[in-house]
Amino acid sequence: MDDDAAQLDALRRQIDSLDDRLLNLLNERAHVAERIGEVKKQHGTPLFRPDRVAQVIDKMQTANPGPLKGAHVAAIWREITSACLALESPQRVAVLGPEGTFCEQAAIQYFGGAADLMYCANFDEVFHATAAGSAQFGVVGVENSTEGAVARTLDLFLHTPTHIVGEVSLLVRHNLMRLSNSVDGIEAVLAHPQALAQCQSWLTKFLPYAERRPVSSNAEGARLAATHPAWAALASERAAAQFGLHIVAHAIQDEAYNRTRFAVICLPHTLATPAPSGHDCTSLVVSVPNRPGAMHDLLVPLKTHGVSMTRFESRPARTGQWEYYFYVDIDGHPAQANVAQALRELQALASFYKVLGTYPVTP
Repeated sequence: MDDDAAQLDALRRQIDSLDDRLLNLLNERAHVAERIGEVKKQHGTPLFRPDRVAQVIDKMQTANPGPLKGAHVAAIWREITSACLALESPQRVAVLGPEGTFCEQAAIQYFGGAADLMYCANFDEVFHATAAGSAQFGVVGVENSTEGAVARTLDLFLHTPTHIVGEVSLLVRHNLMRLSNSVDGIEAVLAHPQALAQCQSWLTKFLPYAERRPVSSNAEGARLAATHPAWAALASERAAAQFGLHIVAHAIQDEAYNRTRFAVICLPHTLATPAPSGHDCTSLVVSVPNRPGAMHDLLVPLKTHGVSMTRFESRPARTGQWEYYFYVDIDGHPAQANVAQALRELQALASFYKVLGTYPVTP
């Protein structure tokens, strides 16, 4: 054995030894996590604490001496905490299905790969499963950086007993996929309406005669494309692998940095409003009397108390009177005095007022 081969063999033995130690330490951590779960059950406290997970990950990233990158440390520790939590109590999470959706990807990014995912046909079912207790949490699309708000989600927020406890911002790349490894002969492109809109320039240029067929999710489009040689889908690489499709064009979305924001929802008794983190968002929906200046008056309390508004969307109230619901995101937590006062004054002016949730965001 030459010197290089001997050195490589020694390094591999060192890796093997480190792996053995890591495995023993991970199982030791898992035993401690199981004991924590038993104590939580005795006291009736929530088993899943996303703020605690965030603290652990932040601590590990801060203490990281390298050469691992911070993002990789975060991904590793999220999976470790997810696996340990599954020993305490697996988290059942409702997502838009079938397997391979970006909603599924967002849920895995937030809860880790050990989460027990429940696949739903549409966001209505995600809300229903979470509100009925079939799932402890749900993940729903809220808005896209290219096409704006997901209208159905906004409508569903109005009447649900769930609230928002977290969010995930996902870089979304739409890939064109089909059974054959060619773009020739595509008669129809199947995808969620948002995905079709986000890729309209590419589709117009390269597939001008193909039908654009909306379906309930991108993964459902991929599933259907696997059944017909003349159909293609817009979906993730995960969906292509799931349904045995060739990716014939990568990342065809019109905006290179296309992102979709997902909300994590649950019933308040599953998880209460998270404590202030220093980087929080409060989401609410309001309506105002149909009179001149009413909308201006509604925003005055935010300005008066120095509260920044980061998002504003309107949706018809469907009363036939040209009335609207306004969806507003503000910086801050109601535990902050200025935020609390601004919300009290805003509520006094509104004819309808509902806080959708307060939750930490990535700074």
